[in-house]
Amino acid sequence: MNILIVEDEPRSARLLRDLIVSVRPDAQIVGILGSIEETVKFLMEGGSPNLIFLDIELADGNSFEIFKQVSISAPVVFCTAYDGYMLEAFRSNGIAYLLKPIEEAYIRDAFLKLETITQALLPDLVNLLTSTKSGRFNSSFLVRVREKMVPIAVTDIAMVAFENEVPQLYTMGNEKYPLFKTMDEIEASLDPALFFRINRQMIINRRAITEIEPYFNRKVTLNLCCKSSDKPVVSRLKVAGFLSWIEK
Repeated sequence: MNILIVEDEPRSARLLRDLIVSVRPDAQIVGILGSIEETVKFLMEGGSPNLIFLDIELADGNSFEIFKQVSISAPVVFCTAYDGYMLEAFRSNGIAYLLKPIEEAYIRDAFLKLETITQALLPDLVNLLTSTKSGRFNSSFLVRVREKMVPIAVTDIAMVAFENEVPQLYTMGNEKYPLFKTMDEIEASLDPALFFRINRQMIINRRAITEIEPYFNRKVTLNLCCKSSDKPVVSRLKVAGFLSWIEK
């Protein structure tokens, strides 16, 4: 299990890390961050923890601001010295609300709650995996061209890029159309054997890639058969998975 800790007090962060590892020795702490800015950047660059331990009062503001800037699918254990945020916490992926000083028993209870929730949702997850394996992916998307709706075959999609708050569909012929769906919905509709989400803003068709070049901070950048407003950069945390996907 990959766990992200967001806590701006170094001593509290170390204590929380030690308590988590004591309760779950198999846990991988993928990051210890201390601010809203760092957390948003980590998640937008492809960080995908299975669980987040999140302090509420951070150095640069209230951590609920994170949920306004980036989509978070992971369950969250809130850790705080204040009891006035409980309702908002459970509206923001919260599965547990721990008051400081945090003890090992609190951490253990949080993991038990997570396991209970996971077991309850297991049948739905099985159904989702079954439907995915059945090949229920889109064969085309409808886009608006003036007053008409036009189907664009999935095989003709070079990439989808999130620009100006709207996903833009780019074709192999470098045509561009707005696609009024969320990036998560689009990603779920595309065959992962053919498409890869290189960062939170871009999904790429392997057939559109002409070259792969090294980029700063252990990232890679792509040259495609079409040109987008933003450079296609594979986020650092996704590079290994992307290169493995390319070779399959």
